[in-house]
Amino acid sequence: MNIGAAARASGVSERMIRHYEMIGLIPPAARRDSGYRDYSDADVHRLHFIANARDLGFGIEEIGSLLALWSDRNRASGEVKALAMARAEELGRKARALEDMRRTLLDLARECAGGERPDCPILDRLED
Repeated sequence: MNIGAAARASGVSERMIRHYEMIGLIPPAARRDSGYRDYSDADVHRLHFIANARDLGFGIEEIGSLLALWSDRNRASGEVKALAMARAEELGRKARALEDMRRTLLDLARECAGGERPDCPILDRLED
């Protein structure tokens, strides 16, 4: 199938498919006589795997590791679990940081009268 069909089937944009090919997450696509890329069902399956990993917050290097583990039938599932646990911990740190920012903004908004006066603790805090 051509790159457009592979993009629709996998949920990965054509631009990202080209990028993943360029950085080696997917092997170079076969080429038709016309020079157009020709993707197989296995390529689409791999792209879908990558998209799912991205949706879970894995970075490119981690996805490369996951792909290697995915294709290695002799892998230890503990390696996969360790990657997932590390990603979950990092997401937890980010979630806590976001919640701290949210609380700060809500506190500042409560302190702001929001009327016609120019006094604004939000801007004062950003200035500090």
